[in-house]
Amino acid sequence: MAQKPSIPKGTRDFSPSEVVKRNYIMDTIRSCFTTYGFQPIETPSFENSETLMGKYGEEGDRLIFKILNSGDYLRKVDD
Repeated sequence: MAQKPSIPKGTRDFSPSEVVKRNYIMDTIRSCFTTYGFQPIETPSFENSETLMGKYGEEGDRLIFKILNSGDYLRKVDD
């Protein structure tokens, strides 16, 4: 039996109606910031594991979604 696709722990999908609401809020915030002269920046949506591991306790470490390079195994990354 084919396995049902799932999303990583700690993430979620948003329905179209939720996206409309979120975009409205973000557009309102963006407009307010622009009015006061702020300029946008973009930061990474992922970090090296060393940057995050150990900073949020054991629970935080368990919630970190790890992306491995091709051929790497988790035990090598944890070393």
